[in-house]
Amino acid sequence: MPAYLIADIDLTDTAAYEPYKAAVPAIVARHGGEYLVRGGDFEVLEGDWTPVRLVLFRFPDRAAIKAFVNDPDYAPFIALRQSLAKTNSVAVDGIA
Repeated sequence: MPAYLIADIDLTDTAAYEPYKAAVPAIVARHGGEYLVRGGDFEVLEGDWTPVRLVLFRFPDRAAIKAFVNDPDYAPFIALRQSLAKTNSVAVDGIA
């Protein structure tokens, strides 16, 4: 069953974030993931949630998301992102 990783990233330094943007897609792909949304213009249709930078990934399943998040190659990029941004993220199962 596909699973989705949804992140809202409030970035403080876009230039310092460039190494993350350059390296992480290959790690995502290694775990069968793909970017569906990576920033861009959005429109809030209901409620008061105002994401800053919305990122949406699709993975083969929740196990693949966990493997990506726990990949040792990803660890330095997590540290980089955490030093530059406030991030909220969730994993959710899709419909089979």
